[in-house]
Amino acid sequence: MYQALYRKWRPQTFADVIGQQHITDTLRAQLQSGRLSHAYLFTGTRGTGKTTCAKILARAVNCEHPVNGDPCNECAACRGILDGSVLDVTEIDAASNNGVDNIRDLRDETRYTPAQVKKRVFIIDEVHMLSIGAFNALLKTLEEPPEHVLFILATTELHKVPATILSRCQRFDFRRIGAEDIARRLLDVAAGEGIQLTEGAARLIARLADGAMRDALSMLDRAAAAGAVDEQTVTAALGVLGQDDGVRLAEALKAGDLAAAVGLLDEYYNAGRDLASVYDQMLGLIRDALLVKTSKTDVSALISPAYSVKTLQKLCDGLASSTLIAWSRVIGDALDRMRSAANRRVEAELCAVRLCSLGAENYDTLGGRVEALEEKLKNGVSVQAVQGAAAPARGTDAPPPPGDGDAPPPPDDSDAPPWLGEEQAAPGAPAGQGNPAAASGLADWPHWPKLLEALTGKINTGAHTNLKLSARGVEEDGGLVILCEDSITAMLAKAEPTMKVIREQAAALAGAPIKVKVREAGDEPIQKKNTAVDEIIGRAKALDIQVKEL
Repeated sequence: MYQALYRKWRPQTFADVIGQQHITDTLRAQLQSGRLSHAYLFTGTRGTGKTTCAKILARAVNCEHPVNGDPCNECAACRGILDGSVLDVTEIDAASNNGVDNIRDLRDETRYTPAQVKKRVFIIDEVHMLSIGAFNALLKTLEEPPEHVLFILATTELHKVPATILSRCQRFDFRRIGAEDIARRLLDVAAGEGIQLTEGAARLIARLADGAMRDALSMLDRAAAAGAVDEQTVTAALGVLGQDDGVRLAEALKAGDLAAAVGLLDEYYNAGRDLASVYDQMLGLIRDALLVKTSKTDVSALISPAYSVKTLQKLCDGLASSTLIAWSRVIGDALDRMRSAANRRVEAELCAVRLCSLGAENYDTLGGRVEALEEKLKNGVSVQAVQGAAAPARGTDAPPPPGDGDAPPPPDDSDAPPWLGEEQAAPGAPAGQGNPAAASGLADWPHWPKLLEALTGKINTGAHTNLKLSARGVEEDGGLVILCEDSITAMLAKAEPTMKVIREQAAALAGAPIKVKVREAGDEPIQKKNTAVDEIIGRAKALDIQVKEL
């Protein structure tokens, strides 16, 4: 009968246990010196070796010919414990035997001396599942058990174990097993089983196992059913992203290419992959990218073995750390919604929409958004106009509008806001049409393009970029009013010392001190002149008719 790999390759001695040397060395030293405790508590995440070490310890204390603290696994006691014929070693599952009566029966059994071996050993797995009454029934026996009894408790949730139990046990904390250790162990197991396992596939499984050796062996068991195991086999068998798949999706999100991102999600969905798992793996990629982006030292030992430092550095070009943090927040919120969503695929695609069009509200701070803009400019990535801005200016190669065939070519407004070229009304159009400043009765400030040029290098790069993309200068009562398309741009413009520099440069261009105000678009006063009303009032005055103006 076929036996699962994690059972077949379970370590038989302390020397075989992977990644828990701090525990196995201590236990062997206690066994050699004879200074054993009466009760042990093994705690740690799943698949890290708690039950395995408990079984090895149970054999070691009863072994007739121990070898440096390890059981020989050859004597009658070791063989009997291994095949389950020795009833003096009892393993109890507290998840299904968690009542007071179960613990009372166990307590009664401790009175009897072992029949076949030196010590009676009780291994209580998932001990945190015991009821309060069961814990209380165990207290006195656990504190002062008979000399022939040894208790070994194991739990994955230490915080659920009462302090009175903890104080009566010698506690050992099992660590997550390193990905490199898991990968090496997988390659050894594959060689012993005759499985063709590539190193890349072993590293991918090790990353997915998240520190649990048992999970890694179970994944290898599933992937090996198809024969040779490589990265493509692992991703297909487990329904997860491969290294290239994760980077491709991240590159599409970085470029803001929504069509490509949704296309990749569709590809993963049709391949049978869980989209929630896809985003969960994206969080791991973002974590590694943040380490590479922000650390000033070598972090190759801290990142996932699935990605190289060079790959992550290339991905980080043009991405600010604040953008990566914003991504993680958006994905985290989407994962919360996907747990209860009626259509998980739609929620996953909506998450891609949010990731491709991050707004100011997605960043932790204003400084984070400014950092993202500066990173794009530094790496030559085109910065899109903020939401709410009008369409980009018509290029010189675009055909002129109808009726404008004899008009001169438009001027080069490369330093002006992207919507500046659209504000010129077509011939015959009413004054102010398509021009928010003109609609309010405000004229463009003539030195605005020169002011933007003069501010280059004198104010914060993020503030300068926002002014170019999302603001315009208009004249009001002989002063300059900076109309901003959004509150972020207005806040950046009002901040000191940016505002002080703007006043100085505006005064230099105007040739005299000038008032400078900052407003958001829509807040400017409407000063439309109603010529029809003025004409009526004029005629009334000419006829000596008193008119009261309200």
